[in-house]
Amino acid sequence: QVRFVESGGGLVQPGGSLRLSCVAYRPLFDATAMGWYRQVPGKQRELVARITGYDVANYEDSVKGRFTISRDNRKNMVYLQMNSLTPEDTAVYYCNTYDSRWPSYPLWGQGTQVTVSA
Repeated sequence: QVRFVESGGGLVQPGGSLRLSCVAYRPLFDATAMGWYRQVPGKQRELVARITGYDVANYEDSVKGRFTISRDNRKNMVYLQMNSLTPEDTAVYYCNTYDSRWPSYPLWGQGTQVTVSA
């Protein structure tokens, strides 16, 4: 069973940048799509960005042009570069595999907290 550990979160001012990292404790299959997700207390988890095994990326509308997802299968890593951060990006960020069933995934990591505040 794959386990993911997220890191790289923190407190940043509006307009700032962060780079999140996710290590998978199992070799990622090249064809496995991966996603970054985020959740604000009291709200449902949402998909922020996803990337296929062929490095085709898709983004939620509010982060397009600001966030970039990437992966390095040799290192079992997935990254999320976040630029021009706004307070609305404040959330706990998680990585996981991606498919259409993701809302019902039973297992999630601890996530990494991102707080955007002046």
